[in-house]
Amino acid sequence: MKRRIRSLHSPAQWLFLTFVLLALAACQAGPAERPEPSNAVRAGDSSSTSVASANHGATATLVLTVLPALTPAHTPVPLPIPASTLTPVSTASPTPTLTPTQTATATPTDTPTPQHPLAIEYMRQQTYPGSEITIEETLQPGSNYDRYIASYLSEGYRIYALLTVPQGQEPENGWPVIFFNHGYIPPAQYRTTERYVAYVDAIARSGYIIFRSDYRGHGNSEGEATNGYASPAYTIDVLNAVSAIERFPNADPGRIGMWGHSMGGGITLRIMVTSSDVKAGVIWAGTVASYPELFKRMPSATTDGVSQLPTLEPASPRWSWVPEMLEAYGSPEENPAFYAAISPNSYLADLSGPIQLHHGTADTSVPAEYAEQLETQIQAEGRPVELFLYQGDNHNISENFGRAMARSIRFFDAYVKGSDDQ
Repeated sequence: MKRRIRSLHSPAQWLFLTFVLLALAACQAGPAERPEPSNAVRAGDSSSTSVASANHGATATLVLTVLPALTPAHTPVPLPIPASTLTPVSTASPTPTLTPTQTATATPTDTPTPQHPLAIEYMRQQTYPGSEITIEETLQPGSNYDRYIASYLSEGYRIYALLTVPQGQEPENGWPVIFFNHGYIPPAQYRTTERYVAYVDAIARSGYIIFRSDYRGHGNSEGEATNGYASPAYTIDVLNAVSAIERFPNADPGRIGMWGHSMGGGITLRIMVTSSDVKAGVIWAGTVASYPELFKRMPSATTDGVSQLPTLEPASPRWSWVPEMLEAYGSPEENPAFYAAISPNSYLADLSGPIQLHHGTADTSVPAEYAEQLETQIQAEGRPVELFLYQGDNHNISENFGRAMARSIRFFDAYVKGSDDQ
């Protein structure tokens, strides 16, 4: 029986047949030949959504893939606040926070701290060359010695002095020398040939060269007078005198002693802890206390303006330096290191030789306690010292002059002249 194929005459039939043929052709092409859309979801793209699955059988089922709009993988996560509200940050490097630099105390090998001219250590570092001694005038001789007005140089100033030289046979190495440091005398009243005549005569007659510096600003000496406490000027003048006498042809530079009265006693003590040239020192009524002890007896240095101790003639011009020093450096309680540095009492272990002290207990210019304190301080350093107190005697030890001078000369004979020349 022959089957008859019906012909398709209506447009709907042709359209249906066309659709079927296109679907069959797509199924025969297979998945490997299907072009991949440019925005297809790949493995690992978890944000994709599939709404249908593909069946690779003979009968094809239309698959519809929905491709949502994706955020590229490198897109940063949005900030929790709109970017437009952020203040731009400068790309410049931030300025570091600086830590204040601490100022270290300089050591002597770095930048030395300037020292006060009165400081013992500072004075030890200086030089005192002196000069040749010039005989300016020949005076009337003493009983067994010649007398002169001489001069020498100290820091460029011509300083005048009284010079005595023993008569008779000069020792092989020259005569022993005693430097004579006078106390405070108003500079305008000072005369080279006046004052201390008996003191100089007693020592000169005993076979010593005597050299008594006038100090600068005294008599005919050049320079400005100062004082022996706030300035080293007078001490410098005597140190230069020592250098000058050491080149004097009649003097023995290895046998030098020093005698000092009142302010001159303080100068003697200062020199004996500064230089090693002085073999022995004798001090009469010396202002030999440390600076803190000096200030205790000055009304201007007390908190209530009234000192409970006998004072050191505070109205005298020689103490006019006290208020200035206290203002500049403070009190000893406020600045103990400074006052220790300028006090010879702090350096007694370095004394160049033994010391003999004389003091009257009725001295109204310088208290006898100064001599007693110094004796105790020197003993504490294990250095030789002698102390003689004269009951009821004054600043010049006038009532006991003979005894005090005999003791002084015996002391010099023992420690300066030496037993071979006695």
